[in-house]
Amino acid sequence: MIPTSISKRVVVDRLNWVEQMIGAIRKLPLADREKFFLDSRNIHTAESCLRRSLEALLDLGRHILAKGFGIGVTEYREVSLLMEERGVLSHDDADLLGILSGYRNRLVHFYHEVDAEELYNICVSQLTDVEHIADELRKWMREHPQQIDEQL
Repeated sequence: MIPTSISKRVVVDRLNWVEQMIGAIRKLPLADREKFFLDSRNIHTAESCLRRSLEALLDLGRHILAKGFGIGVTEYREVSLLMEERGVLSHDDADLLGILSGYRNRLVHFYHEVDAEELYNICVSQLTDVEHIADELRKWMREHPQQIDEQL
């Protein structure tokens, strides 16, 4: 695979998707545990939006690796390692993305093991991890404008 240019359209689309999904989670009654669990739709919304935000973040990582570095990635778990190797993410941020990738895999493949309490706790206390990685990718993009195809 030959490196080309990272599509600004893809970057904007995936980062907007992350923001929309996290925003939808934040609109849930997270401040009131009892109210959150009273309506099962809150649990389903939280799970879906969290999974989709993680997938958008990881898809963006795959796009950066493919277009910016010519590296094809088939497994989400590879994204964090390769982004650290290429200097897109620091070691700590790559570790965090690896954890997020593993959680996405749990949501998809081991969904039956993720209970509502765990999901609620993540939504209450760890959404900032997703936002942090999105911010770090935004920062890297700003610092490497020569790798961006500005066409929307």
